[in-house]
Amino acid sequence: MLSKKEIEEVREHLEKAQNPIFFYDNDADGLCSFILLKKFLGRGKGVAVRSYPDLNASYARKVKELGADYVFVLDKPIISKDFVKELDEMQIPFVWIDHHKMERDWKPEEFSQAWIYNSFSGKGGEPVTFICYNISEREEDLWVAVMGCIADHYMPSFAEKFGENNPSFWGKVKEPFEAYYKTEIGKIALALNFGLKDCTTNIVKMQNFLVSCRGPEEVFLETTENATFRHKYSEIKKKYNSLLERAEKHGKMVILEYGGELSISSELSNELSFYHPDKLIVVVYRKGTLSNISIRGKNAKKILEKVLKDLKGASGGGHEEAVGARIRTEDLATFKKALEGEIE
Repeated sequence: MLSKKEIEEVREHLEKAQNPIFFYDNDADGLCSFILLKKFLGRGKGVAVRSYPDLNASYARKVKELGADYVFVLDKPIISKDFVKELDEMQIPFVWIDHHKMERDWKPEEFSQAWIYNSFSGKGGEPVTFICYNISEREEDLWVAVMGCIADHYMPSFAEKFGENNPSFWGKVKEPFEAYYKTEIGKIALALNFGLKDCTTNIVKMQNFLVSCRGPEEVFLETTENATFRHKYSEIKKKYNSLLERAEKHGKMVILEYGGELSISSELSNELSFYHPDKLIVVVYRKGTLSNISIRGKNAKKILEKVLKDLKGASGGGHEEAVGARIRTEDLATFKKALEGEIE
């Protein structure tokens, strides 16, 4: 958890920023973090980061294009040194807010205006949405904070208060993913993840719409402002439900492989993990010569590290029980066999 001093320092950075740009990870935690800070500050532009695994130097062009005077990066565990170097050369202050174990080949003191705020401690840290809610302290945005937290498998201390004030959107839930998959606010959080699969223009429309919303009851109202968002959610949800039904049990694993233009591996693996908590969940998204893999389950990170070390050009990482990887498609059979060997 960030200290009161750190929270105050971030507020000071925000107040100095007249035209900030917020780069956020392409998921509900990242999006909700941006929405909270935008509502708090009343200015700034949001950019969903789709590059994997890092925020690379190509995004520095956006800073120039939008004429930003401050950069905030939310919920992105890896930021390239080249990106930070370009900001330093432009003399743009840079604030990185995260909750992962950071992987970086640079130090803040190497640059004149770089600050890092991270809640990671031991096995993990409070999601960036939680941090941003502590920064903004806007009770009217409690629903946004709850969405980002439960989507990141974290039950925030303020969830009970949200439930008391919004009983129709909550219920008798105790676990974060139970809230995510079995409540109305969870349904909206999942819809945000699907909305982030859309084109950049429609993501910006979704951002603007969410900033204008006064509460969760407005999100699915049939209006012109959210038409593209509702359409995208409906389209992806049909495909998503169909893929969930295709998952197969193989001993101590549940495996799902799919292809196509739409990548929703993280969302699929999370829900399969919720309904099969005693299994190692493996979701493979094949796209050409490379395959992206999402794994959920006990010791997922340790298992992945052992398996990847013998695969050429493979990369991956994440939390202790939720990881992602990228391997060559030709190595899939070897990868699955190695996984089976590790969990038997």
